[in-house]
This record gives sequence, structure tokens and C-alpha cells, in this order.
Amino acid sequence: MIKEPISFFSEGCKLDGDVYLPDGLRDDERRAGIVLCHGYTGVKDLYLPDNARVLCDAGYAVLTFDYKGWGKSEGQRDRLAPHSRVADVQAAMTCLAARPEVDPERIGLYGTSYGGATVVWTAAIDPRAKCVVGVVGVGHGGRWMRSVRRTDEWADMLERSAADRVHRMKTGQSERADRSEILLPDRQSAALAAEARRANPNAINTLPLDYIDETLQFHAEWVVDRIAPRPVLFVTSDDDRLVPPEESEHLYARAGEPKKLVVLKGYGHYEVYIEPAFSEVMDATLSWYDEHLPANNT
Repeated sequence: MIKEPISFFSEGCKLDGDVYLPDGLRDDERRAGIVLCHGYTGVKDLYLPDNARVLCDAGYAVLTFDYKGWGKSEGQRDRLAPHSRVADVQAAMTCLAARPEVDPERIGLYGTSYGGATVVWTAAIDPRAKCVVGVVGVGHGGRWMRSVRRTDEWADMLERSAADRVHRMKTGQSERADRSEILLPDRQSAALAAEARRANPNAINTLPLDYIDETLQFHAEWVVDRIAPRPVLFVTSDDDRLVPPEESEHLYARAGEPKKLVVLKGYGHYEVYIEPAFSEVMDATLSWYDEHLPANNT
């Protein structure tokens, strides 16, 4: 596998990325390309290099990148900005398709956690995405945030968000809160997430409160039906307590054919990034891509 640092522009901001290529490609070879998209507060170097390695071993060209304002990418820091993330994915698709090693007619998307919502929306509006995989993804931001909170927690969060909305209007700035106040940690996998983030200098511990409004206004299930007849795979786990499996189930129910839902057994949200769940995720992913977007079309 060859890893090449790259940069490209999205909406005027320079984004930081990496291209992973299978070793030993001939000059006349063009492989299918996959754009990998991280989640809510992830960065490209947190989990995605493992996915890139597996896909590269299977013959795919792969691109990972950080959204605007994340990692070394330019832009306002630490924003969710879900529609702007969609624009970033579209720019990443353009970047990967322009590579001489890549067939521009065979570009796929892979999104994990909130990235699952991002790739669904991108594919719904951009037909260049020929095959989509969403892993433990969010289908409806409002339903998801409500489902993991008690009634008083939900009311308090909405109050806090409303106050920050006025504060942003008056000052142009959003107040920041501890990451765990917006993205509630589940006891089951919180230790795994904390350990992974501790080792990554680009991981952050606070978020602007405007994340709440932006999450409540972005619902991938509203547009998932527009992906068909291009294929879409959803992978979830029956014991995910951070993004419940119902999120993927709703996306699957609204999607058109061809579609598939894989429900893993007994894993928490962050456990999908480590063995043995990781191999189960990637086995399902490679099987889907091999069927609908083979790495080598010759």
C-alpha cells in the first residue's frame, strides 16, 4: 500500500487528506475509488486508516480527509456544518476521480457514525456516487439526540440551544461545552473512544453549542430514497447505545433497491472500530463493493 498526503479545495478552503493506493499498479490501470468519511467529532487519522488499509488490500484506491475546520484543514474550527460537509465530500470525490489511477465512473462512499448521514445526503444529490456504505449511521438527527436522553435532559438541552441561538445572533459566536454534554457518552464504549482520542492530537474535547441546532436540522432519511437505483448498504449493531440500530433501520426502510441491512450482534458503537467487530464490518463492506463496485473492472 502506498500512502500519499494531498490537499484539495472545498468552498475556498484547503482540506487536508491522504490517498491510499494499492502497490504495483500498472500505468494503464484504473481502479474503483472509495472516499471515507469520519463522524461527528472524528478526524481522518482516528479510525479510517484501518478501513483504508483493508480496502487497499482488496484493490481499491482510497481517499481520507478532514472536513473544514478539522485536523489541518482550513475553515472555521470544530463546526458540524452538515451541508458544508456534503460539499467537502463532493470535492473529495472530484479529487479522487481526477487521479490517473482511478476510474472516474466508479466512485464509492463509505461513512461511519455521523459520516453515515453525510454520505447518504451526498449520494442523494450527486449521482457520481455509484455505491454507498453507511456504518452505525444517523438517519434523523432530532430523533437520535432525543432517543439517548431522559426527558429532563432533552428539555435542558433545547433550552440551552435556544439561549445560544440568541447569543450567536448578538455576538457572532457560539458558546462551547464539553463534548460529552452534546454527544452523550455511553458507558459501554466510552473508554474505547477516550483511549483512541487520547492518542490523537487533532481530537477535541469541547464543541460549540450550535451543534445542537445543526443536528436537529439535518435528517438523511429525508433524501435516502433518491440514491436508488444505486446500491446502498447499512451496517449497524443490535447493542449500539450511542447511535441505536433504529437509525439504520429507518434509513433502510426508506431507501430504494438495491439495498441491504446488516445487523451485527452484541457490539457497542465504538467497538465496530476494533476486532472482532471491525472484520465483520469490513467483510460486509467488501462483499457489497465487490458485488456492485468491483475494484478492478477488467
